[in-house]
Amino acid sequence: MHGTRILDEADRLMTVCNSCRYCEGLCAVFPAMEMRRAFSDGDLNYLANLCHSCGACYVDCQFSPPHEFNVNVPKTLAVARAESYAAYAWPQALSGAFARNGLVISLIAALSMAAFIFGFAALNDRSVLFGVHTGPGAFYRLMPHNAMAALFSVAFLYAILALVMSVRAFWRDIGTPIGGRADGGSIVQAIRDAGELRYLHGGGVGCYNEDDKPTDRRKLYHHLTFYGFLLCFAATSVATLYHYLLGREAPYPWWDLPVVLGALGGIGLIVGPIGLFVAKLRGAPELLDEQRYGMDVGFIAMLFLTGLTGMLLLILRETAAMGPLLALHLGAVFALFITIPYGKFVHGIYRFAALVRYAQERRTAP
Repeated sequence: MHGTRILDEADRLMTVCNSCRYCEGLCAVFPAMEMRRAFSDGDLNYLANLCHSCGACYVDCQFSPPHEFNVNVPKTLAVARAESYAAYAWPQALSGAFARNGLVISLIAALSMAAFIFGFAALNDRSVLFGVHTGPGAFYRLMPHNAMAALFSVAFLYAILALVMSVRAFWRDIGTPIGGRADGGSIVQAIRDAGELRYLHGGGVGCYNEDDKPTDRRKLYHHLTFYGFLLCFAATSVATLYHYLLGREAPYPWWDLPVVLGALGGIGLIVGPIGLFVAKLRGAPELLDEQRYGMDVGFIAMLFLTGLTGMLLLILRETAAMGPLLALHLGAVFALFITIPYGKFVHGIYRFAALVRYAQERRTAP
């Protein structure tokens, strides 16, 4: 018996799949499964986080519904994967945020944006809030730099701490990789696999949709979103170095590195989430985890809102719309930071840890 009903079901399916092994060439899940004859809770959570939900094994399986064995690996592992986020969340008192994640993110985002708008209005009169501000330091006429840096540093550091503690619990539960600790080669391989989204291809043909025609569009939109996020983070990092090392204050000219990186990242965070949302709408319904639909859409919406408000702020920063747009953008970024440990963002962190373990097992297995 396992800790939850879905892990009992995952154990049953992995036992059936381990007897068949027809899908062993599709992704990392099945070779990792074949290294085991019995499955602990940690093993099943490990396999669930290796799964990329491409749907290929469901289409290829001779035991998928309406067969009496009722083998639906993508959906079962999707549910188990989502439950693992709450199981390893830190602190555990906040694990319930995953249950109503879409609603939680919506409320936090709305309250964060409202707080920044009213905060700006309280600190400054309306003429400042809706005034035209240009040149270095224009943003800080609405909110002092030290206050902005302190507020976002606390939110960011808390998110990092919560993620580290959660992944630490996940890593301990899935056990030491076969052959010992993860080595540098395994980490490099996992970085390559994650960066290429190697296993989001359904055995080479792509992800399956409601029309049973596999495509690679989901992989493309994941890349746009992921690298868009990294470019925006790089833009913020470069701007921080500019401020503290060179004494240069934002906003910067169009041609400057923080603006170029931020613009490219913003485009990725607009186009990528839109594509992911459309792909989710067109996904095969029998593979979806309906109960976590809100969590997926909530996270996509937060990324899109962050990218959209950032691009609008960049385009309209020398107009009277700069004040309200800055408040909306800061509210979106703040909400994204504090909800990162309790939303769909964690799937990338857990999946990377699972890929590290798989790379180590593959390197050391006889």
